[in-house]
Amino acid sequence: RRHVTPCGGAGREAGAGTGTGTGTAMSLRERSPGGTVEAGEDAAAALAEPDGPEPCLSLLPWDRFSAWLHCVCVVGFDLELGQAVEVIYPPHSKLTDKEKTNICYLSFPDSNSGCLGDTQFCFRFRRSPGRNVSLCCFLDQLDRDLPVYLKKDPAYYYGYVYFRQVRDKSLKRGYFQKSLVLISKLPYVHLFRTVLKQIAPEYFEKSEAFLEAVCSDVDRWPPPVPGKILHLPIMGIIMKLRIPTYRDKPGTTPMVQNMHQADAQISVALPTIHEVDLFRCFCPVFFHIQMLWELVLLGEPLVVMAPSPSESSETVLALVSCISPLKYCSDFRPYFTIHDSEFKEYTTRTQAPPSVILGVTNPFFAKTLQHWPHIIRIGDIKLPGEVPKQVKVKKLKNLKTLDSKPGVYTSYKPYLNKDEEIVKQLQKGVQQKRPTEAQSVILRRYFLELTESFIIPLERYVASLMPLQKCISPWKSPPQLRQFSQDDFMKTLEKAGPQLTSGLKGDWIGLYRHFLKSPNFDGWFRSRQKEMTQKLEALHLEALCNENLVFWSQKHTEVETVDLVLKLKNKLLQADREHLPVKSDTLKKLETHINDIILTLPDDLQDILLKTGT
Repeated sequence: RRHVTPCGGAGREAGAGTGTGTGTAMSLRERSPGGTVEAGEDAAAALAEPDGPEPCLSLLPWDRFSAWLHCVCVVGFDLELGQAVEVIYPPHSKLTDKEKTNICYLSFPDSNSGCLGDTQFCFRFRRSPGRNVSLCCFLDQLDRDLPVYLKKDPAYYYGYVYFRQVRDKSLKRGYFQKSLVLISKLPYVHLFRTVLKQIAPEYFEKSEAFLEAVCSDVDRWPPPVPGKILHLPIMGIIMKLRIPTYRDKPGTTPMVQNMHQADAQISVALPTIHEVDLFRCFCPVFFHIQMLWELVLLGEPLVVMAPSPSESSETVLALVSCISPLKYCSDFRPYFTIHDSEFKEYTTRTQAPPSVILGVTNPFFAKTLQHWPHIIRIGDIKLPGEVPKQVKVKKLKNLKTLDSKPGVYTSYKPYLNKDEEIVKQLQKGVQQKRPTEAQSVILRRYFLELTESFIIPLERYVASLMPLQKCISPWKSPPQLRQFSQDDFMKTLEKAGPQLTSGLKGDWIGLYRHFLKSPNFDGWFRSRQKEMTQKLEALHLEALCNENLVFWSQKHTEVETVDLVLKLKNKLLQADREHLPVKSDTLKKLETHINDIILTLPDDLQDILLKTGT
C-alpha cells in the first residue's frame, strides 16, 4: 500500500517511484489531446475514498486537513508577555519562532483601531526559508489546474483571523481579547471567512475540545479539486462550493446551485471561494479606479491607509484582483504592522520603495511611508446612500497624518484617458439603490475587459515566437523559442493593438513600455515561456513516436542504440516529472518502442536496460 501525503509527512514506499509511467505512481494526470486533465477527478475520488474498492492510494491521519490548512492558532493577550500563541492545532504542526511572532502581531488589530466586538480580516506573511515546501504529486497536480491567480505561492502563508474584543470586568485589563486564526497556503479568502464565521463564536464559548472537533471535520473534507462540486462538513452544516479551473472562461463563475434532493441538508452554498466585495472596497475611491488599475498593473509601490485591518485587508485584496486574469506577481500584505519581520526592508529610505502593496492602520505609517509615491487613504467603508462627489487626486505633500481626508495621494499621471462611462454606470446604480453584489459584477467585468484588451496583443505576439511544427525533427533537439523583441512587439500594435477590443484612447504605447519593465510582465512572460517550451517538448515526443525506431536501431551500432534507449527513457521520465501536455497513448507507444528496441539487443544488455531508469 502506497501513502500519498499532501503535507509531505510520509514518503512513498520503495518501488513506488515514477518509473516510466506504467504500473507505478505515474502522475495522477492523464492528458487529453489538448493537454487537459482527464484523470484528476478520478484520482481525487480515490483519495477521497481510501476505503473504496481500489485501496491502492491511502491517506494518513491529518493529510486531508493539510490539503486545506497548515494549522489553526489561538492568539491571546498576556499581561506580561503581550500577544502570545496559546494553542496550535493539530499539535504536530510546525511553525518557526519567527513565524509564531509574525502570527502573534498580525492577529490583533493595532490598539488605535478600536475594534470592539468581532472583527474579521486576513494577513499574509513569508514562510521561513529552509523549510521543506514539497507537496505530493497529487496536490501539485491540483495547483496546476487552478487559474494562475489562485495558484499557491510556496513562499507565503495566509492568516485568516476572527478577533473578539469585549468588556470583561473579571480580567485585569477589563477586556477579553482573543483571535482564532486559520493558517493556510490557499488564497481562498471567502471560504475561510465563512468557516470562521461559523466556528469562531462557538469556539469562544466552548474552548479547546470544540477546536479539536472542528479540525476533525476538516480532516474529513475531500481534496481541493478544481472544477468539482465539493461538499465540506463543518460543525453541523455542509458548505457546497466549486474551486475554479484554468479552463473556466474568465469572468464567469459557474453557479453552485442546490439541484438535488440530497442538498436539503446543505446550509451554505458559496458563490465564490476567493472574491471580495469589489464595489464596497473601491467605493471610497471609485473615481480613480482606472488609475488604480494602472498602478497595480505596473507593479507600482502602493500603500492603503485604513482605520481597521478588515478595511485594509479587503482593499488590498481588491486591488490585487483588479488585474485578473493576470497574476499580480509582486508581494502584497493585506495587513502590515510595525512589528512585521519585513518592516525595515519595506520602510527604508535608503532605496526606492519596493514593488509591493501594503495595507496599514497604524498612524505611525503616515510618517514612515511619506516617501512612497502612491498612497490610498480610506475612511470607514460605508456604501454611499447618495451619489458620491468627484474627488480630485491629492498631492503627496498634503498627506500629513493618517487623519488626512480619504482619497488617492499621488503625482502619477495615468497613460489612458478616463473612462467616464463606468463612473456614470456605477453612480446610476447608487441612485437606483442597485445591490452592491450587482455593482461588484459590473466593476469586475469592467476590469476584466480592460485587462484582456491590454494583454491580448501580448498573447498574440508571444504566440508568434513559437517555431513552426515542420521545424521539429525527431533526430534533433527541440527548437528554441524566438527571443522577445520589444521593438517588434511595438510594431504589431499599430494593426493589432488594444484598439481592436477597447474604445479607450490614450498612450497605450507608453503603458506597454512601462509594463514590460514590471514584475507582472516578468512573471507572465516566464509562465508563457514555460508553457510553450513544454509544448515543444511534447511535439518532439510525438515526432519520435511516429518514427520507426526499431528500423533505425538496426542500421546503427550497439552503442548508438543503447544511447537512444537511455535518451528515450529520460524523455519519458521528463514527461512524467514535468507533466508535459502529451496524450497518454503517445507515452504508451514510446514505451512500446523502447521495449521493442531493447529486445533486439544481446541478453546481457537487455537485463541492464530493463532495470535502468525504472
